[in-house]
Amino acid sequence: MEISALSTARCARAFLASLSDLERDLARGSLDDPRLTEWTYLPGDRPGLPVEDLDGEQHALFVELLRSAHSIQGGDLAEGAVEVERVRRQLATGSWPDGDRYWLRVLGDPDGDAPWGWRVNGHHLAVHVVVVGEDTTITPHFLGSEPARLPTGSRLLGVEEDLARELATSLDPDQRRLGVPAERAPDDILTRHDPVADPSLLPAGIGRDLLRPDQRELLGRLVRRYFDRAPRDYADRCWADALEAPDDAVRFAWAGPTDPGEGHYYCVRGPEFLIEYDNTQDDANHAHSVWRHLRDDWGQDLLRAHYTRAHSA
Repeated sequence: MEISALSTARCARAFLASLSDLERDLARGSLDDPRLTEWTYLPGDRPGLPVEDLDGEQHALFVELLRSAHSIQGGDLAEGAVEVERVRRQLATGSWPDGDRYWLRVLGDPDGDAPWGWRVNGHHLAVHVVVVGEDTTITPHFLGSEPARLPTGSRLLGVEEDLARELATSLDPDQRRLGVPAERAPDDILTRHDPVADPSLLPAGIGRDLLRPDQRELLGRLVRRYFDRAPRDYADRCWADALEAPDDAVRFAWAGPTDPGEGHYYCVRGPEFLIEYDNTQDDANHAHSVWRHLRDDWGQDLLRAHYTRAHSA
């Protein structure tokens, strides 16, 4: 599927057209809603249209919409989070779940020229899409996996874990004093589901300026792994900002043991972004990962630019 603002608009229109009037009322919302920045990745009900009530055709359209605002890799991860949640519920109850407990809202009008968006929220999946013209943002973007390692041995967030561990274990003793500031990992990501991510909550870590070339390459691959959840144009812009940032302003920190199977945490932050990953719960078999854009979460930078242009016209 083509990944673009046009494709996500087409998918949103098709999805809305498949709904009854009552379902459409549940699904519709506004970008002006003051509760827009309220979100969580914990279990529980959300505002919006329950995905578990969709019929087969509607669910297929929901999956197309979910994938339409991601890269191929990002769409695989987002859909994978839903699949892992099914496995978790089967392991907990002994039976395959009848439906997926996520909630969808379409914010604004995908048919018009005004900014609009959509969001899907539920346990271990939170995607917040804003579309302004040809530009699309998707943060805050949260993916979790419980279990982190499925009974088959596969790991939804295995690449995110392995790249960071390789970087942490490559640190020499002097680097480690900065890059591994705690021998015990926190019990969750430190920014939780805060409406505005606060980078001061994170450990300072080690700057990119103090890394060897091979370590800088690992750090770049890790950051790019998160950015590549997004459509290519937006991921490339975020990556360009990260490359242009002062080397001492892009920082990595790991907490906890570096042995596989032990509870661990890491974060990467720069002037424009924040990444966190934690796998400590359920004997280090319950992973959380989040990407926040410090200026453009909820599409705020896109929206500011749009309204500035509109007022100056």
